Amino acid sequence: MNAIFPTQYSAVSTKALNAFLNEKYGFNMFCRLLIRNVSDTYLLEDETKKYIFKIYRNTHRSLEEIKAEVELLYYLKNNGAKVAYPIPDKEGKDIQAFNVAEGVRYGVLFYFAPGKPVFDLSTEQLLTVGREMAVNHNISSKVALRYERETLDINSTLLTPLEVIKPAFKDLPEEYEYLRETSLKVIDKLNQFDTKDFGYGYCHYDYLPKNFHFDEKDNITFFDFDFFAKGFLVNDVMTFFVHFFFHVHYKAITQEQADADFKTFIKGYRENRALSEEEIAMIPYLGYMFWMYFFKYHFEHFEDWSNFFFTHKFIKERVGLIKKWVDTFCKF
Repeated sequence: MNAIFPTQYSAVSTKALNAFLNEKYGFNMFCRLLIRNVSDTYLLEDETKKYIFKIYRNTHRSLEEIKAEVELLYYLKNNGAKVAYPIPDKEGKDIQAFNVAEGVRYGVLFYFAPGKPVFDLSTEQLLTVGREMAVNHNISSKVALRYERETLDINSTLLTPLEVIKPAFKDLPEEYEYLRETSLKVIDKLNQFDTKDFGYGYCHYDYLPKNFHFDEKDNITFFDFDFFAKGFLVNDVMTFFVHFFFHVHYKAITQEQADADFKTFIKGYRENRALSEEEIAMIPYLGYMFWMYFFKYHFEHFEDWSNFFFTHKFIKERVGLIKKWVDTFCKF
């Protein structure tokens, strides 16, 4: 029994990681695990400073995809975007490699975004999110990265997810048929849009309040570009719209308040970048694609990420949530 049995998801020793990071970066800080999620995320801190170190699962991100994230974040930062960007080690390396049981995993150190997430945003905070998202888009629409990332299109966010998740619906045929029929309606609707003038570039694709912090002076910092991809930039506006959908669904605010808050956000966005009514009209259908994209992600990463929640109960509830989204916003 000397051979090591194959492993697909291991956790590095936090004690060993602490020593490694302090040596690599010249720190004298304490390291602890924050969350084991899409990536394993660690907090490094002392009495005055905080940093985030993320170790990517090798089933989630390749080295090339991680290099693309690092490249984009430097480009955003160097052009004035308010993002939590990578920190090189003493030798100037941005990406660390760890030879663990399942193979090689990679990690990146980031500045900690000061402040905390805010879910009930003030008028000024809504304007700030809009203004700064637009700034990010002005930058990300112009960069040509050297490393590849996924493209958000009908295949990657509708047709492929519909095929991939089918086994999960073996005992839920009615729910699957609803998704299949609705996907066809969404595709037909998308084909009716004239998208030639739509903003296009690299999207964060997860602009929910959990992924940006406001400090005590209401300065904003965006972080967690795990799912950034190339596509219509209004995808990011859509993901922030999802926040209001959740907020109404869980009865934190009324639909009237959500509509007013979203208009305030759009006002802020348009101060720094044009956004057409046609792009806004596409949000309900891009939102359906967003739900399907993450359905696929949940299914594909069941064994090392989503198994604690991806159950029949979750699937039925998620389809119910999608139905509510479609009934509320989509016009077929």
